[in-house]
Amino acid sequence: MAEPSPRIAWNAASSDEEARAYLQSRLMVLSSSMFWSFSAFVFFMSLLYWRYPGLEPEHNETIMWASTVGLILLAIIWRMVLARRKPSVRTLHRIDAFYAIGTGVLFGLGGFLATDFEPAPYMTLLYACLTVLTRAIVVPSTPERTLVMSIIAFAPFMAAAFGIALTGRMRLSGLALVGGTLLVAFVTTLLARSGSKTTYGLRQTVRAATQLGQYELGRQIGAGGMGAVYVAHHVLLRRPTAIKLLPPDKVGAETLARFEHEVQQMAQLSHPNTVAVFDYGRSAEGIFYYAMEYLDGIDLSVLVQKYGKQPPRRVVDILVQVCGALEEAHGRGLVHRDIKPANIILCERGGVPDIAKVVDFGLVKQVTTDTGMSNQIVLGTPAYLSPEAITEGDRVGPPADIYGLGAVGFYLLMGKHVFEGKTAIDFCVQHVTAQPPPVDAPAPLAELIMACLAKSPAARPTAPALARSLRALAFEDDWNEERARAWWSEFRDQSGRHVLHDDPTATITISLDHRKTA
Repeated sequence: MAEPSPRIAWNAASSDEEARAYLQSRLMVLSSSMFWSFSAFVFFMSLLYWRYPGLEPEHNETIMWASTVGLILLAIIWRMVLARRKPSVRTLHRIDAFYAIGTGVLFGLGGFLATDFEPAPYMTLLYACLTVLTRAIVVPSTPERTLVMSIIAFAPFMAAAFGIALTGRMRLSGLALVGGTLLVAFVTTLLARSGSKTTYGLRQTVRAATQLGQYELGRQIGAGGMGAVYVAHHVLLRRPTAIKLLPPDKVGAETLARFEHEVQQMAQLSHPNTVAVFDYGRSAEGIFYYAMEYLDGIDLSVLVQKYGKQPPRRVVDILVQVCGALEEAHGRGLVHRDIKPANIILCERGGVPDIAKVVDFGLVKQVTTDTGMSNQIVLGTPAYLSPEAITEGDRVGPPADIYGLGAVGFYLLMGKHVFEGKTAIDFCVQHVTAQPPPVDAPAPLAELIMACLAKSPAARPTAPALARSLRALAFEDDWNEERARAWWSEFRDQSGRHVLHDDPTATITISLDHRKTA
């Protein structure tokens, strides 16, 4: 079964659903193996009896009819139930038990009815052994359940062995036949139980290895320059969560200590337009992680890529919400440092459409200076870096976030970045020296965007001042709450999986020797 595509939505099936889906997929593999191997067995026996009619058992027609019915039932379960539906775990366990019972009954009956062809009982017993061992390898099962399923599968063979011994239909003595069948069944059952114990234990070990604190990781849904994001759930609360991992080889032990301090501050942010941070910690391997709320929506980068330029009124609504998140953060001394479309998620909350959530607050965008007299390292997204982040990293403060927000507004209105370049250095040079192109938007909104993109940090508005100016704007476009609800309804109906936009934070080394003052 194909792995689901990543999506921007920070939600996923719970661990129980993942376990159910995995059991279903393994039963499909078992069904396929059983169907084709049993078909090969029936075909071989039919060909053998056709070529050597004298070998055909007296009750072969009954055996063939029973085999055909068994194959039909197997095909129906495989293709109509397992491949097209989502059975419950209880139903899947019943299918597993039905396979064990059906295999035992059909092969045990075949061996009993075909004793006039003496190899038949041994061949059917061999196929039953292979089926039991295959199940132990393929199907996730506790050793105890595998033991029970194996006993169920071999019970009809023991009954057939006793029946053959009592009727004396084979030259082999009854005691030898019953004892041999019991020995083969016993050894195969022990091997199957041992195989299940090993594979089940390994799966549980892998499961435990993907657990961080009280969170169990699911699939990866995103990656950036400094870490990866996984869907997860709290093992006790069963709450869907997004986990971001920051490996020590990416950021270093000293930086991780700073991140831990910043997460403690982030966890205090309570603005509705800031993603909520639930928890944080370090694994035994030194991996720093933090847990945050899952978001089922679309980031602004993907929004523009899929739906084009956005109506001015909608852009204003988004920018006002982001201003609220930034106002709280700036008031607590926190700077985001990487405001960009990919870090703003648009979603629904409580039935309210177009709720903007700011993510990745200040964790991996710290500007590192003191790398030499003539160079410094700037971490950020080239298309959204403020001029001071490029020229003077120690001046990165709240105005840098406003510059990034202005670039986001430009992107939403124009469908392209403020500046375009082939390399990160091209972007940096333009941010520092070039004037932004005009914005195709109503004049008051265009003026506010340009104010945010001012080269001097002091010339940019603060987050609360920008929010007040944006709220005072009036537009004639038809974007309103009704249209927003219709947009989200259509968005949900599309049921498409929106890929997390890969707009990674870049590491840029720039020369300061010949720097020009902006």
